[in-house]
Amino acid sequence: MNPDLVPGKQLTDVELPDHDGHLRRLSDLSAGDPLIVNFYRGWWCPKEQAFFRRLVALQDEAEVAYTRFVSVSIDPPEVAAAFRAGLDARWIFLSDPDRRYQTPLGLLETTDTVHRPYVPAAFTLYPDLRIHAVYNGYWFWGRPTNEQLRTDLREITRAIRPDWEVPA
Repeated sequence: MNPDLVPGKQLTDVELPDHDGHLRRLSDLSAGDPLIVNFYRGWWCPKEQAFFRRLVALQDEAEVAYTRFVSVSIDPPEVAAAFRAGLDARWIFLSDPDRRYQTPLGLLETTDTVHRPYVPAAFTLYPDLRIHAVYNGYWFWGRPTNEQLRTDLREITRAIRPDWEVPA
């Protein structure tokens, strides 16, 4: 992983086609809200399927809490769209079949030399794409739990919306 991908630094503002083939920029997708961005191997990985089931369970809370999810893989848009639909996910999936961002981000999965997917990684971000937390999901237990994501998102929300707590 790129050594600059640490809390306090900016995540690259990737611009890629979404699951419908429309070019999207990460900074636009944040829309001023906290963001979870995960890079994943592909639909075929059982670890990814298990992790995505957890994210789908969290999506209702995220939507009412003004939080965005974005998932990125090397899958072409039509494959990402099928995976997204099969999961019943409602967030944006970005496609990087040309692997434009793998090397700059240092997220090349080095053990799969045939498919060359992204190494699984998750980031919780401030709306300006500043990194709050990084999770290296190469091993399944390195991926964030939903409770870790909730904690991160609460901390980000407190920082960007200081008046979010109602005084007693």
